Amino acid sequence: MATNNSYVSQGMQTTAIHAGAEPDSATHASSPSIVMASSFVVKDATTPFSPENVEEQEAFFYTREGNPTVQRLEKKLAALENAEACAAFGSGMAAISALMFYLLKPDDHVIMSDVAYVGAAELMKGLVPSLGIKVTRVDTTDLTAVQNAVLPETKLIHIETPCNPIVRLTDIKSIVDIACAAGAKVSVDSTFATPVATRPIELGVDFVIHSLSKYLCGHGDAIGGAVIGSRNEISNLRDLVIHLGGVISPFNAWLIMRGITTLPIRMKAHEDNALKVARFLEEHPKVKRVIYPGLPSHPQYELAKQQMRNFSGMIAFQTSEPLSIAQAFAKHLKTIHYAVSLGHQCSLIYYVPTDEILQTSFALTEAQVNSYRSYAGDGIFRFSVGLEDAEDICKDLDLSIAKS
Repeated sequence: MATNNSYVSQGMQTTAIHAGAEPDSATHASSPSIVMASSFVVKDATTPFSPENVEEQEAFFYTREGNPTVQRLEKKLAALENAEACAAFGSGMAAISALMFYLLKPDDHVIMSDVAYVGAAELMKGLVPSLGIKVTRVDTTDLTAVQNAVLPETKLIHIETPCNPIVRLTDIKSIVDIACAAGAKVSVDSTFATPVATRPIELGVDFVIHSLSKYLCGHGDAIGGAVIGSRNEISNLRDLVIHLGGVISPFNAWLIMRGITTLPIRMKAHEDNALKVARFLEEHPKVKRVIYPGLPSHPQYELAKQQMRNFSGMIAFQTSEPLSIAQAFAKHLKTIHYAVSLGHQCSLIYYVPTDEILQTSFALTEAQVNSYRSYAGDGIFRFSVGLEDAEDICKDLDLSIAKS
């Protein structure tokens, strides 16, 4: 997909800072301002409004249909992914839902990673099939299984890489090859990776999804989502933003845009810390297994080196006596927060029991359950390594585990 992105020849950090952040035309302010208006005065009564051209709008009407601050965020995200266009949403789930409802109709078929963000997994287990859409869950590390799942009515293959919560990878380019042969599209939830690690559009993917609440915002203070792709597809998808109303607040858009300016620097620090913490955990007597793409012990380490320019800050690990350790973490952690979510400046950890997530969120075959357990055992700790000093993170883990 060719782009008209003027930042494509510039570095990632330059793009993160300057894309969508041109000085304000009215005030000449160096930093982008927040336009919190819900509606806008129109001076030319004949000015047409077209949702298809909203990313190029200069005259705005109503923030559900377009807003200058949201537009700036969308330009920045498209530039970071080296794509033509972006549609921002009020949450990552709003972005995922809109893409599914845009692409899929009754009697269509979608192939989806058998392990995915729980909100997406539950959507594809419940609401989507109830609309007459067939969903096949596949271990997308098994390319033969993906190929065998393709049907004449397959319209989409949806993957996560690395996937939530077990940090398993999928070979993006191989999935694209399978989809192209079948006449299907590919969407990738790249929240764990971020554009710093992977630019799926450059590998032939049609749509990239991000939960902006995570690494892109980076500070745990705003919720948002995005779908990124070709100008034509995003223009058509934008109707769902307008008509379903899943819009992002301009204030949240501004916070996320501000967070993105330090994304490459933060991701380097997240990676450095995660590697130190992962090595520490591998040596800990109560840790049974560590899953991190930057470790040679990761079963897809070679793919990680090939596909990721940054290994991110997400670690999954198994321990002996996990429930006791989870209780100790909840009671005794000081530097690390025992909380859900990820990608914040502070470290976040949470225990994910295998039986519970299999029963509530994932509907897997016996073989898929066994594959999941090969990563997670009876349960894993999903650990989003933050930007604190690595030594303090390791000390906090060690002292808390000792109290379990």
